[in-house]
Amino acid sequence: MASDLEKVIRAIKAPAEVCPVCGGTGWKTVPAGSGTHTDRRVTRCDCQLRARSHSLLVAARIPRRYEHCELASYAPDFPGAHPSLGLAHLTASRFVEEYDPRDGTGLLIIGKIGTGKTHLAVGIIKELILTRGISCLFYDYRELLKEIQNSYNATVQTTELDVLRPVFETDVLVLDELGAVKPTEWVWDTVSLILNSRYNDNRTTIITTNFEDQPAAGVSTSLSPARAATRGETLGDRIGERMRSRLHEMCRIVTLDGADFRQKLRSASYR
Repeated sequence: MASDLEKVIRAIKAPAEVCPVCGGTGWKTVPAGSGTHTDRRVTRCDCQLRARSHSLLVAARIPRRYEHCELASYAPDFPGAHPSLGLAHLTASRFVEEYDPRDGTGLLIIGKIGTGKTHLAVGIIKELILTRGISCLFYDYRELLKEIQNSYNATVQTTELDVLRPVFETDVLVLDELGAVKPTEWVWDTVSLILNSRYNDNRTTIITTNFEDQPAAGVSTSLSPARAATRGETLGDRIGERMRSRLHEMCRIVTLDGADFRQKLRSASYR
């Protein structure tokens, strides 16, 4: 029996598998349109596209908890599911099919805990990476703010620009749980910097939030005085009216209604 070390040595010495299509060059020839043997062009081989997709998937920083999430596995058709879940799934699928990097229009996915907001967002960027080779980045809103704050520590070998550069430059950014951090002037300024930078560069942003898309307290609304007095915090309260207005320019709104379907599915599995 060969030892584990011997197996590793054999694997290192073994010749790398060569793509049978391109012969390891990374390029393949395809007909240019006329169908004649001489009228051909070269294009990137599928093996290179697969390698690029793998690199992009790693760079997207999708948390391990959500690595399994795909649009195909989103389950909006369980008994008692709210119709908005099926509509949201359809919207997400069309978003991938119609994605145009020149457009820049993103999605603002709103819903209570457990309605599948993050699942949809991750499913979208995985599809864009694997089928289109689009660079994408996932950031939990709280973790992003924490990384920016940590960059101010003199003992940390990271600058604020090091953290923000990929956030500014990625083709598609998922900002998960927007508004989850108690608002301060610094938080508002940071959110403003990120959203305005991406808006001005016409880059696509997908945002999820648990907060209802309503104005901040004190802003004139159609709510009755009694309803206004008992209302919960809104997206306007958490990010400010100016940035809420900016989101309406940047994104199409997708609203998920209904109860926590993870609990429903979990309960059903024990019946």
